[in-house]
Amino acid sequence: MPKQKPGKSEQAVGTPPEFLYAVQERFGSIWWDLAATKKNSVSGSRFLGPGSSADENALAADWAVLPQAPGDVMWLNPPYGNIRPFVAKAAEQAPALRATLVVLVPASVGTEWFARHVHRKALVLALRPRLTFVGSTDPYPKDLMLVVFGRWVVPGFDVWRWDGGKECPF
Repeated sequence: MPKQKPGKSEQAVGTPPEFLYAVQERFGSIWWDLAATKKNSVSGSRFLGPGSSADENALAADWAVLPQAPGDVMWLNPPYGNIRPFVAKAAEQAPALRATLVVLVPASVGTEWFARHVHRKALVLALRPRLTFVGSTDPYPKDLMLVVFGRWVVPGFDVWRWDGGKECPF
């Protein structure tokens, strides 16, 4: 297994295109990327990132005023070294959104941010198989999950074999 490097790993990596395709097949077109740079945005020019103004900074912006419609997806793959404020903002903003908010994070169910902002507030999908981020040769060394917020989302837990592979029968 790759050696862990807390606080020293690359924080602006790209999400694998084949995984994004599966997300869009299941949830709808990704309309906004809420923690991106111009280089790694998955929604073209509709993204918020680390800018200094509220118009650019994902944590300062009001996501509910961004152009969106039912059936749209707002994508959030926050920097894994700073997940808590992004997940807190997602839980806070989700009730006012018309779009579905889909968050990709490590499956850290023992953390305070999970207990306060995700548990019983969102649909949690544990992901199989592990993802290999753009630019990496090995899968991410920890399990990941999608946290799905939205007006029509029923909170709960499931496992999603996102690559369409055959599930183990036992």
